[in-house]
Amino acid sequence: MGDTLFGKIIRREIPADIVYEDADVLAFRDIAPQAPVHVLFIPKKPIATLNDVPDTDAALIGKLVMAAVCWAKSQGFADTGYRLVTNCNQDGGQTVFHIHLHLLAGRQMHWPPG
Repeated sequence: MGDTLFGKIIRREIPADIVYEDADVLAFRDIAPQAPVHVLFIPKKPIATLNDVPDTDAALIGKLVMAAVCWAKSQGFADTGYRLVTNCNQDGGQTVFHIHLHLLAGRQMHWPPG
């Protein structure tokens, strides 16, 4: 498991408010939320950036997205809307080098985001 903050959360070495888990994906509330609902969906397999995803892990990326969609539906805001964001590398805003999706919901999202 990667030696990042997210790897430590996966291994339960540090606490997190976990809202979803399956064999491949873990999701937990962001500690600095940017919306009323701000949950991070991460693969349990450590992959640093989107640029590092091998073709053999395409299904894992699909599972990551589908886990977020499933959770949004279970929480009752899928029909009103939400945003999924992933950042890649420093200029893209990535601060933890373990790929992850930000699920943002609970308010109107504006464009451009910033």
